[in-house]
This record gives sequence, C-alpha cells and structure tokens, in this order.
Amino acid sequence: MTIIYLLIGISLTVAALFLSSFVWAVRSGQYEDDYTPSVRILFDEETPSAPDREKR
Repeated sequence: MTIIYLLIGISLTVAALFLSSFVWAVRSGQYEDDYTPSVRILFDEETPSAPDREKR
C-alpha cells in the first residue's frame, strides 16, 4: 500500500515539473511565432557563392 502512495507522490512531482516548464516556455515567448516555421520550408535557402577562380 505504501508503494501506491510513493508512486502517486512521484507522479504528482513529475506532473508539476512538466506544468512549470510549460508555463515558463509560454511566458518566455516560445510559442509566439507559429506562422514562420510552417512557411520557412517553402523558400529556398541561399547558398553562398563560390569564390571566383582564376581562368587559365
């Protein structure tokens, strides 16, 4: 019976940690820009130009 109380306590602690990390992420602005990542895949990345080689 004591193992049930122990498991309930551990699960509540883990749930509180997940909830607090989610609240911290929302308050720090992690979920504010939800449009740009979905559109970013549609654009080609700019590749750096190769240096000019001397012609022989």
